[in-house]
Amino acid sequence: MAIRKRSVATLIAATAASVGFAASPAEASVPGTPCDVQHGACVQLSTNQAWLVYEGRASYGPVPITTGKPGYETPQGTFPVLRKVKDEWSVPYDAPMPYSTYFTTDGIAFHEGSLTEQSHGCVHLSPEAAATFYDNLFVGEQVQVVA
Repeated sequence: MAIRKRSVATLIAATAASVGFAASPAEASVPGTPCDVQHGACVQLSTNQAWLVYEGRASYGPVPITTGKPGYETPQGTFPVLRKVKDEWSVPYDAPMPYSTYFTTDGIAFHEGSLTEQSHGCVHLSPEAAATFYDNLFVGEQVQVVA
C-alpha cells in the first residue's frame, strides 16, 4: 500500500528545514494529532499512538505503540530521522529490531516490537506499522514525541 509519493523538491525542503537551512512559518497543529511536524511522524506517549504526517496532514494512523519503561523513557522533543536499517539487531538487549528507523543519536528508533511490553526507549510498532513507517519516513524528516 502506497502512503505517499515524494518529489525531489519536497525531500530537499524537508531536509533543509530539519538542519536549519530554511526558515519556516509558525507551524499549526496537524489535524487529528497532537503534533505540529509537517513531514515525518508524531508520537503521543500518553495515548500510546503514532502517526505518519505528510504535508501537514496525518497520512497514516493512529497506530498503537509501546514506548520506554521506567528508567528507559522515550525522550520527548523533535528529532530528525537519522538512519534506517531494515534487519537490525540490538547488541545491548540481544534482540531483533526489524524495520528500524532511528531518530536519536542514543539509538532510539521506531521498530517492530511487542505491543504489550514496554521497550528500552524505542517506539514499538506492529509488523505492518513498522514496515509502513520504515517505507515512508525519510532521513531528515522530523519525529515529534509529545506527552
